[in-house]
Amino acid sequence: MKKVITYGTFDLLHWGHINLLKRAKDLGDYLIVAVSTDEFNSLKNKKAYHSYEHRKMILEAIRYVDEVIPEEDWEQKVQDVIEHEIDIFVMGDDWKGKFDYLKQHCNVVYLPRTVDISTTKIKKDLVVIAR
Repeated sequence: MKKVITYGTFDLLHWGHINLLKRAKDLGDYLIVAVSTDEFNSLKNKKAYHSYEHRKMILEAIRYVDEVIPEEDWEQKVQDVIEHEIDIFVMGDDWKGKFDYLKQHCNVVYLPRTVDISTTKIKKDLVVIAR
């Protein structure tokens, strides 16, 4: 069985997220999604609209996702890859090169982002609509 892992906040879930999860799952047999906890988001100066528990519940309902684990800090990736026997680490290509250090433990794949959609864009659009 080929295992794949990806990481993210996955707040305000949209079709770009689904597209990324589908393409990640297509690379293997089992997809693990590591979701940033509320505490980790706070350390990154990010605030998610939905709580970690709600984002986890939403992701667990998606057919491409086999398991959801918490992402609690930047340094856990090597441990996750080893502990979960990961074959492929997947991230969006806006992170290209940032996780190449994992290549000694697994394959690293940077997938193109879905054009014209992002959580940041949705948040900006909602501010405009609210005005």
